[in-house]
Amino acid sequence: MISLKKSEKFGGVEGPLVTIVMDGIGIGRDDAENAVYKANTPTLSMLMSKYPTLTLKAHGTAVGLPSDDDMGNSEVGHNALGAGQVFAQGAKLVSNSIESGKMFASETWKKLVENAVKNNGTLHFIGLFSDGNVHSHIDHLKAMIAKAKDEKISKVRVHILLDGRDVGETSALDYVIPFEAFLSELRDADFDAKIASGGGRMNITMDRYESDWSMVERGWQTHVLGNGRFFASAEEAITTLRKETGAIDQDILPFVIAEDDKAVGTVEDGDSVIFYNFRGDRAIEISKAFDSEEFDKFDRVRRPDVMFAGMLEYDGDLHIPKNYLVAPPEISNTMSEYLVGSGIYSAAISETQKYGHVTYFWNGNRSGKFNEELETFIEIPSDVIPFEQRPWMKCAEITDKLIELIRSGKYKYIRVNYPNGDMVGHTGNIDATQISVEALDLQLARLLPVIDEVHGAAIITADHGNADEMFETDKKSGKIKFGSDGHPKAKTSHTLNPVPCIIYDNYTADKYSVVEGAYGLSNVAATTVNMLGFEAPSMWDASMIEVK
Repeated sequence: MISLKKSEKFGGVEGPLVTIVMDGIGIGRDDAENAVYKANTPTLSMLMSKYPTLTLKAHGTAVGLPSDDDMGNSEVGHNALGAGQVFAQGAKLVSNSIESGKMFASETWKKLVENAVKNNGTLHFIGLFSDGNVHSHIDHLKAMIAKAKDEKISKVRVHILLDGRDVGETSALDYVIPFEAFLSELRDADFDAKIASGGGRMNITMDRYESDWSMVERGWQTHVLGNGRFFASAEEAITTLRKETGAIDQDILPFVIAEDDKAVGTVEDGDSVIFYNFRGDRAIEISKAFDSEEFDKFDRVRRPDVMFAGMLEYDGDLHIPKNYLVAPPEISNTMSEYLVGSGIYSAAISETQKYGHVTYFWNGNRSGKFNEELETFIEIPSDVIPFEQRPWMKCAEITDKLIELIRSGKYKYIRVNYPNGDMVGHTGNIDATQISVEALDLQLARLLPVIDEVHGAAIITADHGNADEMFETDKKSGKIKFGSDGHPKAKTSHTLNPVPCIIYDNYTADKYSVVEGAYGLSNVAATTVNMLGFEAPSMWDASMIEVK
């Protein structure tokens, strides 16, 4: 087991060091679209005015994404925070694999094709339908469909999960209409490709952390069994359901495309199925539904005998799914590995919505612990309710348990994620998001005196922005976009803004100095171990403090 070398200059903070991840709290413009700026946050304002505060890059190349036009997300953000290094992430891995041809030369792709051709079956694609590049990218889907035609597959069906979260909240037709044209150009007497079903990503299929298996059941009924409301086209379905319910894309009800009163794309024996999301958290449950022999989460009615594959291996420990097209990033030498090797007791805590982020993603996409005795993971069950209806979520309950952990004296290092700013920010409701930020601020006010009580310290940061930009803006002018109703168009996606990093230490801050510089999330790990009294491993990105 790898271990850390003790610092000869600084023995570390006396009490525990707590990393507080304020999920979705970025540094945006001081204007009406910024829920963080609008919120009443006396504690956060005090921290940023009285304590060393740096800004960290939390998107694009700083977290392993292809370009700085790519917004960060909680998964890659927590990978960087926990690893101290930047690894090429899902989007980049898949793009590189497609461009090089490596994906199409893989054994999994060959088996998928062989299975469909041999059985005269259908190749199905299920996944998030946008270019948000957080869970998936429509260009990856198009490349695979074009290749499928080259491979002499005769029938392709696409099951689209509408986004409206990583892209504009009502942008679905901006993807559907050009995609229908793309399929039309490919179709000929030997190649039949159609959209077969769909629904909003927060309504069907893409549940995570087993928060709401009914979402996955609705997806199974829609994609696999073809049960649901019939429409002649995806455009008709989206237009009709939006008009009837007022729902934004992510919440649109399930729909099935039918011809002659029959679903055009049910999943049958002998078919091949690709779930083309590259991000793992919202891909694991549907993968289990296809792969698991023994399954008790819902009644599958029938489980077709298919060849199923994910874009990546979504869980490397549990090997979910059994087949995948692109190997996930191999993240090694994480902070948790080093802390365990050094005998440090640590704890990680969040509610269900972000529990996997401070455990699985923080530990380098590892679902288990490095050491059962030294690591403690605590999950506070999330409510199954629209986040804007209870924007404080479980932040008070998280804090209750966190205070207990701090006072226990057992743990030298603790990390916590407060999901409020991100999960409520995704709803596009600026009033609810403002409340979520204020609820978070109240928890900081509760925590800081307890940290002082035990002579501890804290690194207060975020994994990406979200609540800091609640309206869509014109890229050229920077002005807020308005809808036909005269109201600002809500932005439900993450931002490209930096995030704060506050060093809160009232007892040992004189032992080191905070070094100004251009930093990213990956610089937090080295800073953490330095504050714990260790030297950082050489492969990690530089610390933001210098011991005197």
